[in-house]
Amino acid sequence: MSDRHQHWESVYASKGEAELSWTQAAPALSLQLIEEVCPPGERVIDIGGGASPLAARLLARGYSVTVLDISEAALQRARQQIGPRAEHVHWSTADVTKCPDLGLFEVWHDRAVFHFLTSAADRAAYVDLLSRTVPAGGHAIIATFALDGPEKCSGLPVRRYDGKMLAAELGPGFKLLKTVPERHRTPWGAPQSFQYSVFEL
Repeated sequence: MSDRHQHWESVYASKGEAELSWTQAAPALSLQLIEEVCPPGERVIDIGGGASPLAARLLARGYSVTVLDISEAALQRARQQIGPRAEHVHWSTADVTKCPDLGLFEVWHDRAVFHFLTSAADRAAYVDLLSRTVPAGGHAIIATFALDGPEKCSGLPVRRYDGKMLAAELGPGFKLLKTVPERHRTPWGAPQSFQYSVFEL
């Protein structure tokens, strides 16, 4: 078990949703952006989906949903929250920087995984997998802390981005369509600045 895996298993095993800064009761912006680029019935993968309610919302809208997270504890929590319908979601416990293949998806959604990748090698592995997972004409929606966002999260350092910086990190195969700011409120009311970037491959 890698240090990264151990860290996130510990986080989800020891903390409830109200203790996790990234908790969103309603992932409204993610849903809006996914629906803008992809009709129901298509395949969406949620990278680092954890215990987010996004999978349940996408399932209810008719999407084919896969959730990938490094923490089995997080995915188990999500399955319990969805209930019997969880059998209609594909759950994958894996480190996104070490996956050989995920299959093909029309949309790659990532809220707050990429900004934890402080190693250039990890970022390169992520981009390589993304490039092999989304076909030409598909989309990637990646949310990170904005330039005025936190410098650390869950005890770990992060890298902050604006849309142009993220586009440069992903490379010329990704066309930046738009960037949308979000002022997220943690469960205890603290503001955090995110930016969502939408790319076409």
